[in-house]
Amino acid sequence: MRILVTGATGTLGGALLPALVRAGHRVRALSRRERESTGRVEWFWGDLISGRGVADAVHGVDAIAHLATSGPRGRGAADVHGTHRLLLAAREAGVQHLLYTSVVGVDRAAIGYLGHKLEAERLIGESGIGWTVLRATRFQQSLDQRLRAYSSFPVMLVDRSLPWQPVHTGEVAALAAALLAGGPEGKEFEFGGPQVMDTEELVRTWLRARNVRRPCLPVHYPGRPYAAQRDGELVTDADSRGVITWYDYLHPAPPALSDDFATEHTASPTSPANQPENDPDLHVYGGDEGYERPTRS
Repeated sequence: MRILVTGATGTLGGALLPALVRAGHRVRALSRRERESTGRVEWFWGDLISGRGVADAVHGVDAIAHLATSGPRGRGAADVHGTHRLLLAAREAGVQHLLYTSVVGVDRAAIGYLGHKLEAERLIGESGIGWTVLRATRFQQSLDQRLRAYSSFPVMLVDRSLPWQPVHTGEVAALAAALLAGGPEGKEFEFGGPQVMDTEELVRTWLRARNVRRPCLPVHYPGRPYAAQRDGELVTDADSRGVITWYDYLHPAPPALSDDFATEHTASPTSPANQPENDPDLHVYGGDEGYERPTRS
């Protein structure tokens, strides 16, 4: 099956591309930067917001994995306007299945960025294209990057009242690949990490793992999004959950040696080779979850 991935340079995209390649799919990736195609991934230049290049990218594909997002600071540009333009091109090209990655809690706390994701879900559901929505909790890789940035300050501000359910992108990517192979479901799936923890446990586990010394100052994060998180709206009790814990992610086990060549040369889900930021072949991660600044006029 030929699958187009938007947001291919983002945190999840960096995990989904190799997962699709390993599954034997022909993979096409959309980027706002010129990239050289390889035998593994065919790169297409395109801009979801303006729509330029999108028709060429969707032509001839069987399914689309729509991961691109502007994030909390993007005012829904890629999530709403970009999704609308992608759907127009997909309908014209006769695409049979669009899988959209969303966020756990958008239907319960449609505030700001979450509201943009929910609007994108609505557009997809009304598009007439076969669809599946995969809602995930916060990625362990993204939280790791966020805490790295916060550790540049002398004190870590900790709100103990906030629950987190971090999930590994490799496990989200594996589920996304399976849903793409299974065809459109016409419903939403929730997927979260194996454990729920408060901010203090999250931060202190990270500090020990990264050998960073910072005092933790208790605070109360203001704002409606944090209020929704505090009420437990952004975690899930769905039966389908990951198995890689926050501790496991921060302490990846080295791959065990084996007489079997395939086993010996396949990294474990928590190894550095399966972290998007450490993949030497793809280099497809991005701090804005896959939506880059344009480089073509």
